Amino acid sequence: MPELPGEHGYSSICSLTRSSLEVERAVRLIRQVAKNRAIEHVETTEDKIVYSGTTHDQFAKAIAGRTVIDAGRYGKVFYINLSGEGSSPVLHLGMTGMLQVKGQEPTYYRQKPRELEAWPPRFMKFILHIAPTATEPASQLAFLDPRRLGRIRLCNSPLTEPPISTLGFDPLLSMPPLEEFSLAVRKRACSIKALLLDQSFSAGIGNWLADEILYQAHVHPEQYANHVNDTQMSDLHTKMVEICRKAVDVNADSSQFPDNWLFKHRWGKGKKMNQSTLLLPGGGTATIKWIKVGGRTSAFVPELQTLPGKIASKMVTTALSMRFSSNVVNHIFFFFF
Repeated sequence: MPELPGEHGYSSICSLTRSSLEVERAVRLIRQVAKNRAIEHVETTEDKIVYSGTTHDQFAKAIAGRTVIDAGRYGKVFYINLSGEGSSPVLHLGMTGMLQVKGQEPTYYRQKPRELEAWPPRFMKFILHIAPTATEPASQLAFLDPRRLGRIRLCNSPLTEPPISTLGFDPLLSMPPLEEFSLAVRKRACSIKALLLDQSFSAGIGNWLADEILYQAHVHPEQYANHVNDTQMSDLHTKMVEICRKAVDVNADSSQFPDNWLFKHRWGKGKKMNQSTLLLPGGGTATIKWIKVGGRTSAFVPELQTLPGKIASKMVTTALSMRFSSNVVNHIFFFFF
């Protein structure tokens, strides 16, 4: 959301599955380095995958010579507002995209290097050359993407054009009232975890963030969205905003996350002699389990997150039925072929 191993098994910058938190951090960096400063010129490298709807040359030509007015975010997408007429950069980090200021370290996908790389950095897609001011020296801001899963676009109106116009509500920018939220959730028959990850429903929620919300709201990740009760619904609504706000307030620095967050304890899957250090509200040690929900690995605490009996029974019946059907097909295939 790309985890950087640290002293405690997790990075100081949470990035296991990209979410609005890491994107908010990128927006703050742009404001810090470039706001109210001119882009003298732009270096680019050709990439027909990462550049979407534009070429690297067109991108450079469209923004060079203009001043950065501000930067903004919606969901996992961020944009740069520029002076004058013309399009604005609209950017998506994907799984491995990152920003880097010359002379500083980027947020790396796998490992944090011991020494800074040569400049321009590897996997660079563009570098903005920021003009000096009376009080600040010239600077350079690069967009990197090792696995080429990010996207670079130009839009005339970022907030009213795709991809932002196709997104659902943003928990920090446009969270709907509880009643409206409840109606939207209960229209869906999928698992609540899958719904939270659906960007057309809630923009900016990544995998670990969805797990954290469900853990703190005491909702099992496999529970059907249309079976969430009123208490759970209220807790989900509250926790979506509360958790996102807390993480953004500390600039997505996970070393400053509360110790009672699931995030701080969830990284032991598959490790020998792993012992959970997460405490239950009553003081006992929590059990952390992992399951696949909607194709994504989900961490949860069974002492607090349980499936209602009827739903659990239905899921077991469905699983057995699917297994039986698969065996029948295999036997038929063997018989005839």
